[in-house]
Amino acid sequence: MPALKDNDISSLPKYYAAVAQGSRNASFPMPSDLQTGTLLRTLAVLKPSGRFLELGTGTGLGVCWLLAGMDDSSTLTTVESEGKWLKIAQDSITDPRVTFVQSEGLAFLEGVPSESCDFIYADTWPGKYVGFEHSLRILKKGGLILLDDMLPQPNWPADHPPKVEKLIREIDLLPEEQFKSVKMCWYTGHILITKR
Repeated sequence: MPALKDNDISSLPKYYAAVAQGSRNASFPMPSDLQTGTLLRTLAVLKPSGRFLELGTGTGLGVCWLLAGMDDSSTLTTVESEGKWLKIAQDSITDPRVTFVQSEGLAFLEGVPSESCDFIYADTWPGKYVGFEHSLRILKKGGLILLDDMLPQPNWPADHPPKVEKLIREIDLLPEEQFKSVKMCWYTGHILITKR
């Protein structure tokens, strides 16, 4: 029986090399891991003609993986508050399906119509630790939310673990008739949520 090697990733998406190089050049401190990227790409395939939202563009590594799984009629809006990181993504990625937005995440979320997103990747505080209720509100029925960095990370500040614990408790208390979730103790730690 062949071994499962989840770190054996031979196929990287378009734009990934350019974004990774720009991230290294700028000493970007929080790059996404390859395993989360492969999960994003695989889940994105499930939402043909989907409306995707990424909260926390960073330098655009997650964008590369999402685009690699999206079909041609899907769209992705990705939101980042820090202009110097967003510029790396904008300079490296030229795909008509993606719209880059520089904005504070919570302010952006407040303006998104209810049940308008098929897939949300919350990779920053807004939409996850702050304003999580907005992520739930804007998710369509049958839609997916992916949360990462749910296991302790070396770059966490001392006051961060209680915020993670609080969010996990909130997710555990979501009404089962409306939401289902699964926790995955894998790489940075992931929670996948869907709305019925």
